[in-house]
Amino acid sequence: MRILTVGAGGVGGYFGARLAEKGEDVTFLVREKKKARLLETGLTVESIHGNIELTPSLLTTSEYAEPFDLVLFTTKSYQLQQAIEDVRPFVGEHTLLLPLLNGVAHYEILDQAFKHNVIGGLCFIESAVDSDDTILQTSQVHRLVYGSRTEKQEQAVEQLHAHLSGTKAEFTLSANVEQEIWHKYLFITVASGITTLFRSSIGPIRELEEGKTFIRKLLTECTAIMKAEGAPLSPTIISDHMHTFESVGFGMKSSMLRDMERQSTTEAHHLQGYLVEKGLKHDIEPPSLLAVFTNLRLYENQRLLSQP
Repeated sequence: MRILTVGAGGVGGYFGARLAEKGEDVTFLVREKKKARLLETGLTVESIHGNIELTPSLLTTSEYAEPFDLVLFTTKSYQLQQAIEDVRPFVGEHTLLLPLLNGVAHYEILDQAFKHNVIGGLCFIESAVDSDDTILQTSQVHRLVYGSRTEKQEQAVEQLHAHLSGTKAEFTLSANVEQEIWHKYLFITVASGITTLFRSSIGPIRELEEGKTFIRKLLTECTAIMKAEGAPLSPTIISDHMHTFESVGFGMKSSMLRDMERQSTTEAHHLQGYLVEKGLKHDIEPPSLLAVFTNLRLYENQRLLSQP
């Protein structure tokens, strides 16, 4: 199976390198400058699960290649449209597309671009790229979940399972991938919302009774909107996620808060903004979610004004 990974960063670079380590035919779609650097240094992963050093197969948008069997989308939501145009030349009639973005809004966009070839996917990983392009993966969790979204995809996804299994990362075929996608979306939306609103890691927030109350309110509002959209949520999802918020590390910060601390753009419109829009469609007014989204919009406006 020929696999194309869009980018060679902390997510695509890591999972792509694990598949290449196993012996799969993996190519990384990168920019010209990134290709030049990786041709010099190779692709390096430093991980508690074992380091990897490999000479990667690299491709740029200006080069020709036959359609791939699988494309891994690992971009941020605000990079999605460009990524779609970048991969079009390498997508054939039977190419499967596996997105690992947070949220759900991207599925409609990808379905419009690639018809019925987009399967379900999500991942759980803490990874980053340092100044010399080394991928750093420091936690026990390195899990990628995938599954079919339609009956027509089931046979192809079963065939895919044989190629993704047996790596040194956890590739999990799920029979309930859509539920898992929505569950992660709910958690990410609330975690990023509260940590950016209060500019704090999770520990100090949950130590306050008012903080716990706010977490539950935000979970409840988001859950109501998701259910109105027909999301297949577990009946116990609010209590399950509250337990997770109680058990995660005191210093846990969302990646969105880290983006704010670096004065980078965020995925606010893709995560919180999408739910605000759906809430309005269903006549659901979510005050806590609106406070979170207003804070994020103010941040984005101020960030743009501060740029030279």
